[in-house]
Amino acid sequence: MPLNIKLGVSTWLWTSPFTTETISLFPKIKQMGYDAVEIPVEDPALLDVKKVKEALFNHELLPIICGAFGTSRDLTHEDPAYHENSFRYIEACLDISQQLGASFVAGPMYSAVGKARLISAEQKKLEWDRAVSNLRKVCRMAEERGQKIALEPLNRFESDLINTAEDVMQLIQDINHPAANVILDGFHMNIEEPDIEKAIRLAGDKLIHVQVSENYRGTPGTGQTRWDAFYRGLSAINYQGVVSIESFTPAIKELAGAVCIWRPLASSQDGFAQEGLNFLKRWANSNGV
Repeated sequence: MPLNIKLGVSTWLWTSPFTTETISLFPKIKQMGYDAVEIPVEDPALLDVKKVKEALFNHELLPIICGAFGTSRDLTHEDPAYHENSFRYIEACLDISQQLGASFVAGPMYSAVGKARLISAEQKKLEWDRAVSNLRKVCRMAEERGQKIALEPLNRFESDLINTAEDVMQLIQDINHPAANVILDGFHMNIEEPDIEKAIRLAGDKLIHVQVSENYRGTPGTGQTRWDAFYRGLSAINYQGVVSIESFTPAIKELAGAVCIWRPLASSQDGFAQEGLNFLKRWANSNGV
């Protein structure tokens, strides 16, 4: 049976940061055949929400709001000032999501991306507890707006806190709030998960968004990803959300440096988007082969 999903793409594939002018990508994204667009909100002040909403409506694209968690946005930091900065930022993202008609904000919002160290069990417990306590506050902020959050495990080179579906499900259990949900990213899963199907099944009905690229962050269908396992896992949990391509352009040096992309991953970013979409359509309508 075909998967009952929608297909999306992140504007990070072409540019960074997302500004109001980035809506110029929407006609192309729609023309290619996408249903949804991921909007990475690096700086909420760069968006004219009314214009973005208008463009989404005009091009019949569903919005997915993703957060960007650099060093100044860290809910596990020992300095509470970092927590407050994170709260203000996440609150702004939740407001944007609500205003655009999206239903959640996704990302690794428990800690700063790149915070990957060998620390003691005591320090890990301390930071875990901070993440749980602060994310519970975030969940309340989301609930007040009729929103959810989707927490994303990252690979070991980008986080020492949450690396697997098992980790994120434990975090959600400890947060113990219905607004806490999961996003799984195939790039990170290819590094950390022994069994992609099992990881998806473990997330179950808490899985509200899926991101994909290849094991080398390239075009879906060109690498070593077990797409059959992805298909079986999503079928097993009756996933009906968006499966979205997330990768990055080497042309934006700051972003490329942050995600360690030192070379082009496709002949063109448009080609990446179109060929990736074509593959995902075939995959979703197959038996996962």
